[in-house]
Amino acid sequence: MKNSIFNTILVTLSVSLLLLLGGCAKTIVPPTDTSAMATGSDLEYPESHNTGTMGEAGFSEDNLPLEGSLDDNSHSFNDTDIMNMPEAFRREHGRSSEGFLPVYFEFDQFRLSPEMMVVIEQNAAYMQSNPAINLILEGNCDERGTAEYNLALAERRAINVKRYLTNTGIPENHIRTISYGEERPLFLGHDEKAYKYNRRVDFIAE
Repeated sequence: MKNSIFNTILVTLSVSLLLLLGGCAKTIVPPTDTSAMATGSDLEYPESHNTGTMGEAGFSEDNLPLEGSLDDNSHSFNDTDIMNMPEAFRREHGRSSEGFLPVYFEFDQFRLSPEMMVVIEQNAAYMQSNPAINLILEGNCDERGTAEYNLALAERRAINVKRYLTNTGIPENHIRTISYGEERPLFLGHDEKAYKYNRRVDFIAE
């Protein structure tokens, strides 16, 4: 009888321990703050097609294929040289090649703000005056969210910039995209002062 009671207690404790351990698994949820979303342009980016914010599963509606990866050979500036540049220079130019300016994004969104559309148009004008240029659009994120989520979000940013560029008349075959996610921060701080400049698409001339 005592053995039976002891066995019952032992089984109960084992089951409770398993349930407790299973309940402690850490779940990382990507950032979903949409309060900072820019409106973008409904003409180029209709709401029915492109909501401008990422969901936990990835792209919001249409899962576009990734055109680049971390294995791609990018011809951006030497990182050591860039990191030695003054902060003001890095904020203005990012890692973009001479003649181009980067495009910045709000937290957890890939929609283009009107201000950044103007930057893209300026970059497009530079390309039109230098038609031999082939361009790499490098998408970047700040460090919040999972690595996989940030790779997808950074790629979506680069794809949106590419769409806008092609709408200005730049040939699609002169542009390719690559996502670095959170892997190449331009500023190493862990606050909004650094994050706002790490959410970026750089324009790299090949």
